[in-house]
Amino acid sequence: MSQTRRDFLKHTGCAALGTSLLAAGIQDFALVRAFADTAATDYKALVCVFMQGGNDGNNTVVPVDPTRFAQYTNARSAAGLALPAPGQTGGLLPLNQSPGQVTRGEQYGLHPSMAEIQSLYNGGKAAVLCNAGPLVEPLTKTTYQNGTGKRPQQLFSHSDQVNQWLTSVSNTDSQTGWGGRTADHAGVLNGAATFPQMISIAGVNLFVTGQTTRPLAIGDSNTPLANVLPLNNAANTADTSNYTAAENNARRASFDAIRALVSPSDKLPKAAADVTTSALVTSAALASANPSITTAFPNTSIGRQLLQIARLIAIRDTLSMKRQIFFAQLGGFDTHNNQMAAGSQSSLLQQLSQAVSAFYSATVELGVESNVTTFTLSDFGRTFQPAGSGASVGSDHAWGNHHFVVGGAVRGGDFYGTYPTLVMGGADDTDGGSNPRGRWIPTTSVDQYAATLAAWYGLSQSDLPLVLPSVARFATPNLGFMLP
Repeated sequence: MSQTRRDFLKHTGCAALGTSLLAAGIQDFALVRAFADTAATDYKALVCVFMQGGNDGNNTVVPVDPTRFAQYTNARSAAGLALPAPGQTGGLLPLNQSPGQVTRGEQYGLHPSMAEIQSLYNGGKAAVLCNAGPLVEPLTKTTYQNGTGKRPQQLFSHSDQVNQWLTSVSNTDSQTGWGGRTADHAGVLNGAATFPQMISIAGVNLFVTGQTTRPLAIGDSNTPLANVLPLNNAANTADTSNYTAAENNARRASFDAIRALVSPSDKLPKAAADVTTSALVTSAALASANPSITTAFPNTSIGRQLLQIARLIAIRDTLSMKRQIFFAQLGGFDTHNNQMAAGSQSSLLQQLSQAVSAFYSATVELGVESNVTTFTLSDFGRTFQPAGSGASVGSDHAWGNHHFVVGGAVRGGDFYGTYPTLVMGGADDTDGGSNPRGRWIPTTSVDQYAATLAAWYGLSQSDLPLVLPSVARFATPNLGFMLP
């Protein structure tokens, strides 16, 4: 034989199996068919944008009413970390005041790099969630400091806090994410559709990992959808140029026949066969996809990721999808130093703002702006107290942070949750004594954030504690930032 063992495995599909592990695990087709009668009649999608590294929310959403802006500048100006007031060169971008904010005398501004998010907010299509973070139960400064309240594990650690944001489990380790568990329990809404419900454009990760469902991970818009999983027929697999079409088709037929011989009682071989079948079905569904998106997207990492998601949403009817969950990621937010440098937080927030705005415009183009909700997550917030000074000024790991929710179904133009008291060592600071740093204790939990989004997505009230085990510990699971 001129073929090597590696060649044989590659061309009979074992290489395809390696790629297919990125695809959703195939569910029992009879069970899927049984679900057809309970499929949703509308379409909804959640799009998570993760700001990897821990975005400094204290310089992203800033109070600009006189008293609190003075607190902000007093804490950050001396080190060179404060942003100018609205109206000044390079100043904060003012947000419209909601009626409640007018009554309370509150006014806010956004980082000057976020003009597009400012426009969405002022147009009622974006909301701000204040001071959210992982919690086991509600905490006050007193219960946090005297140990009577339960704290999340390994506070201020990148890996642990990322996991807790992605899983909404803060008192133990979890192998599944809240996006994945939502898909587990809301999968019935997709009826008989076999295309994966969860898709990541940033690699397989915990957020989109469920117990009974698995994600599809694909590249960004630099890769056409028709090529992201080239497994739909033998002629599309790698290195086929040395074989005739008949030989390629024969190998594919043999590969299909081998999988059909696997007994359901052989759990591991059956699982491998089912995952491979799922990948082939998924690839075939994408093979002829050529969606047209005329909205211009920025040629940035997050821009390309969100464009790829828009392409997938454009073919939702072709795929018979009624519910989808997407994950994208933008890195670089771990700004211990040089935070004010041109290529640091300012550039990242500009990329985020431009890409999210383009994505919203694409949903308008596709007629689904009220069916798609984009939201941000990040490792944690950062200290109100600057780290360093001068050109190298930055901020350190903290806890509570501010996030954005964007879409036509968002009750936009308003703030949700409670903005922290901007006093180091004050009521919301974890630290006391002689060295307070301004690490805000969250007043809103990840559970509440996730529950509000999952309820809009279609998760039943009875399934809510199965997806978010700690949500019942919080008096208001639904924060009200989504329309019905």
